[in-house]
Amino acid sequence: MKQENSGKLTLRRGLMAASIAVGFGLSATGALAAGAMNADADEILKSMSKFLAGSKAFSVTADISNEFITVDAQKLQLNSQSTVLVERPGRFYATRKGRFADVEMFFDGSKLTVYGAGLNGYLQQDVSGTIDKAVLALEARSGMSMPGADLLLSDPYAALTGGVTSSGYYGTAWIGGVKAHHLAFRTPTVDWQIWVKDGDQPLPLKYVITSKRLAGAPEYSVVLSNWNLKPAIAADRFKFVPPKGATNLKAIEVDETGEITISGGAK
Repeated sequence: MKQENSGKLTLRRGLMAASIAVGFGLSATGALAAGAMNADADEILKSMSKFLAGSKAFSVTADISNEFITVDAQKLQLNSQSTVLVERPGRFYATRKGRFADVEMFFDGSKLTVYGAGLNGYLQQDVSGTIDKAVLALEARSGMSMPGADLLLSDPYAALTGGVTSSGYYGTAWIGGVKAHHLAFRTPTVDWQIWVKDGDQPLPLKYVITSKRLAGAPEYSVVLSNWNLKPAIAADRFKFVPPKGATNLKAIEVDETGEITISGGAK
């Protein structure tokens, strides 16, 4: 068996948001100088946010890349995939699978559950109300976040633009064979980019966050595909039923890789 370099992994993980490498000399019609807000970028982001908020149900696949930097300055990417099924205003089901994670998340409008298949253990919390409340509770309780969680909220525009100091529109590009508008935004701590599908369904297709104040500027990126705005939803899809022998945990912890670990033992 080859020896892995997990002991050298550091340590610095990408934060949740995205960015443009303006220092590379990129330029395009409509792009503005640092410190300026771009009307085209703002209009497209508002259109995307309104469309998402108005979608009563949808499913999507997210391919996630999370950058790590070793102690000897080597960049490594940890990749995983998630699926998300949303029924507004108050139900979702999500999965995440990768080298370190095999997780399911359930929210049925009254109870939030995180289940780790590798542990055969789950954490539950009473949360009554909207997806917004469930996402906040998930992050506060476990430190775990759903991929592109800002895009799932009832007001994505407000969540995405908090702290933004400048923005730019960088024309169109192709993501997964689909024409998309390339937008970029800056905040004091992170820069972020988003690619929004052209046309009458302005769906987000890619989301990149750069933690510019961390050494090496690690990035977190999500590529969104297989959008379905009329998904078939089983009646019990959002309800968690514990598998045989599953442990009801007092708490869970999430390490730098996103792996769930037991904390405090079973109830």
